[in-house]
Amino acid sequence: MEISFFDKVFLLAKQIPYGKVCTYGHIAKAIGAPRAARMVGWAINKSFSHPEYIPAHRVVNRIGMLSGKNHFPNQNTMQELLESEGIIVENDQIIDFEKHLWIPYLFIDTHS
Repeated sequence: MEISFFDKVFLLAKQIPYGKVCTYGHIAKAIGAPRAARMVGWAINKSFSHPEYIPAHRVVNRIGMLSGKNHFPNQNTMQELLESEGIIVENDQIIDFEKHLWIPYLFIDTHS
């Protein structure tokens, strides 16, 4: 059975470690769709209706901005969740972004 694009995004997002963030572009590349960062964003925005918990707060844009914060229950939820994991955010920007960036190294088998 083929796994949908959104489910591939959700599977990878669930692997982002506590206290780390990943970018839309890194997720797109890791699931074999390197030019689909925007579509990853659409998937992350839909993750709130997924039956399993998806740590959407850990997915940010390529420069560490909280570009998806408007899709959370309130404007501060994404920042609050990141700060609860020890990530400092100022003006919607992750401080020490490179320190917190998680880049998926393993190819995810999308054919299972």
